[in-house]
Amino acid sequence: MTPFLEYLLLEKGYSRHTITAYKTDLIAFKDFCEVVYDQDSLVGISYVQVRSWVVSLVDADISNNTVNRKVSSLKSFYKFLQKTGQIEINPLAKHKALKVPKKVQVPFTSKEINQVILNINKNKDFDSIRNKLLVELLYSTGIRRAELINIKESDVNKANSTIKVLGKRNKERFVPILASVLNTLDEYLLLRNKNQSDSEFLLITSKGNKIYETLVYRIINSYFSQVSSKVKKSPHILRHSFATHLLNEGADLNSVKELLGHSSLASTQVYTHNSLDAIKKVYNQAHPRSNKK
Repeated sequence: MTPFLEYLLLEKGYSRHTITAYKTDLIAFKDFCEVVYDQDSLVGISYVQVRSWVVSLVDADISNNTVNRKVSSLKSFYKFLQKTGQIEINPLAKHKALKVPKKVQVPFTSKEINQVILNINKNKDFDSIRNKLLVELLYSTGIRRAELINIKESDVNKANSTIKVLGKRNKERFVPILASVLNTLDEYLLLRNKNQSDSEFLLITSKGNKIYETLVYRIINSYFSQVSSKVKKSPHILRHSFATHLLNEGADLNSVKELLGHSSLASTQVYTHNSLDAIKKVYNQAHPRSNKK
């Protein structure tokens, strides 16, 4: 198992968090095989055993989406064993993923986002200014929560109005910053310098430590619960809102893909669902054969 995890880290460039998830899934499957089949090696596994594990997960009321993710970890592991000559046949070669109902992510409206920023503006303490910058960065750049947390102060280039972001698989990209966000950034940095933190990371707690994922979630959920009745209020919905609002305003899909740091257009096209009406409007206004007035 260790060589596989090292392969994910060194060759594939996966994050520590992702590698931990793979390891957890593999250990869970190994434990299952030991208990049910008295087999303590992951080499020599048959699809019958995999299928039995999948059934046990479903019976335990684990969602199909989570089950598919766990099986995906096994698939990658056995592909690695096959690639390195440790097995001849991948036991999951013909496995079909469980059906997962498509969930439509409902973005925040521009009005909701503006109201949150207005609400944060009522206070000028360190946490409030940091939270305002946090919201503005997520919404104006579309970066992921993990990317936001890992931005270093040195990654910000105010002269070029850009931020260097380290995305999935350690891929770097540069995202533009709006002038209004730069103003909030300057306001935040004044307070941050008074904090006298030694942290190299841009966004820190009032104690001078790097912010963390659950804190970012709590901040977003807390502020947006005051203005929105949507079921899901998370940092990812701000990323979703960023992409949807850009497409609604006629932004090119390829440009949005680059801004989001997606490796393929297929990942970006999910956002066109909510933008279809707006895209139709642009199409009807622009096409020479339309009946526009």
